[in-house]
Amino acid sequence: MTFNEFPQSIDGLNIQRWETYEHYFEDLLSRDLSNGDLQAWLGDWSKLSALVWEAGAVIYIKKSLDTADETAEQAFLDFVNDVQPQASVADQALKKRFLSTEPDPQTFPDLAVTIRSMQNQADLFRDENVPLQTELAKLGNEYDKITGAMTARWAGEEKNLSQLEVFLLERDREVRERAWRQIMTLWLKDRERLNQLYVDMLGLRRQLANNAGLEDYRAYVFREYDRFDYVPEDCFTFHDAIEEVVVPLAGKIYEKRRQRLGLKSLRPWDVDVDSSGLPTLKPYSGQDELIKQTLNIFQEVDPVLAHHYAAMADADLMDLDTRTGKALGGYCSTLPLRRLPFIFMNGAGTHNDVQTMLHEAGHAFHVFEASDLPYVWQLDSPMEFAEVASMSMELLASPYLSAGYGGFYTDSEAARARIEHLESVVLFLPYMAVVDAFQHWVYTNPDLASDPANCDAAWGELWDRFMPQIDYSDLEDERVSGWHRKLHIFHIPFYYIEYGMAQVGALQVWRNSLTDQEGAVAAYRQALSQGGTRSLPELFELAGAEFRFDVTMLSDLMALIEKSINELEARV
Repeated sequence: MTFNEFPQSIDGLNIQRWETYEHYFEDLLSRDLSNGDLQAWLGDWSKLSALVWEAGAVIYIKKSLDTADETAEQAFLDFVNDVQPQASVADQALKKRFLSTEPDPQTFPDLAVTIRSMQNQADLFRDENVPLQTELAKLGNEYDKITGAMTARWAGEEKNLSQLEVFLLERDREVRERAWRQIMTLWLKDRERLNQLYVDMLGLRRQLANNAGLEDYRAYVFREYDRFDYVPEDCFTFHDAIEEVVVPLAGKIYEKRRQRLGLKSLRPWDVDVDSSGLPTLKPYSGQDELIKQTLNIFQEVDPVLAHHYAAMADADLMDLDTRTGKALGGYCSTLPLRRLPFIFMNGAGTHNDVQTMLHEAGHAFHVFEASDLPYVWQLDSPMEFAEVASMSMELLASPYLSAGYGGFYTDSEAARARIEHLESVVLFLPYMAVVDAFQHWVYTNPDLASDPANCDAAWGELWDRFMPQIDYSDLEDERVSGWHRKLHIFHIPFYYIEYGMAQVGALQVWRNSLTDQEGAVAAYRQALSQGGTRSLPELFELAGAEFRFDVTMLSDLMALIEKSINELEARV
């Protein structure tokens, strides 16, 4: 089997079996490169990488659409057991072969960042880590199964976590508290299983680092994530700036909420409800309505982006409604063989779902805008900037939420929705700092972290530092086990500071749009079109932002948010 017969899609292929890909890897490894035709060889390798990437993405999507589907789960397990380990080893050999040619940057324009990444990944790779990564993927699947199966009876109906969380928005405080306690009961019921799952993950991750000759897993993952443009100390600078600048503003927002709700203190079931005293925002009913009105909004932001979104809808590349058995969360997956995205989310008709839709659409636009780049690796932009794509779209779309633009709300409701979003940006950053700082502690204190009780204590200390405004009296178990409820900690460790860094970048894009909306969107699209061909500081600069996270930057942005919230409140 040669590349002359290379498939154009995964349709009809046995994508969870290594034999489907093996001959192509053998062709690339054995091909004579002495004739200097390295570009054709690299192009074929790119096509093969896209095929494997898309196969894995489709298998993961099917598994997450129904965690109870045994056939989909078996396909996922077959892929991680049979394909991923052997593809990883073969890909490592191809990287070494390519790098041994000492590729000329002039021959491969816009591949300097990719080559740097390949060299880093080749240096980091160890054969003995392949089975460990397979085991970690299995444990991640176990987390999905445990959380996907968390359901409870509510008013005679079976509700999953996403469906129960809708009741945290109810005006009736007793309903909110009952829903919150029911959700916590589900999590605490599986506390020991989740503790053991995490301990097992920590042992495997520690071994990954040891095998690579690195001092700890944090050092390993910074290399694994190609974090060339910042170091752990920069994360601590960001944490400190959040503590100094953002936590006080978050305190103002929480205090305003407490006063409006007329409460002695804010309990955890009081933090999501709209405190305006007005009816809860109910923007849409069902996937079709969500897609239609979001498309109207994107038409106002930029017609080209709207065209991308319509193409996704026409191709049935979205699954947006929640249901029992569906994996938690939301994501946008890249289908690189087709150069198309797929959006997965758990919509239940709330404003948070609208924000999730706008967020994941930003990721989708990144795939579309970078789709003309010749090599598949160029589609893989740094995670810190990938989140700029999504978070910027939330903000760029926000002026068009009202029905006057074909959106979801009256003008007054749209103002409330925008206030809620801006407040959520402020409230998110301290939480982000908790999640990131927790993982710095875990992976630099592996002996202590192997006892989940110490993890609970570390989470509790960080919660008190960054989130002191919420009253967890008599709820100690619920407070200190909060790390169980952050999927990233289990699935993709250390992938969270990216959200904070990206939020700072997105706020700068939004700031630019307030004086030049068309120019800000043009810069945004230009930056997205570069995919992973530029460094983080360069991508931020192309988007009209600076890559820094100090007190001065956060002070300017928080002042803008506070001013904007005050102006919007006059419209409610």
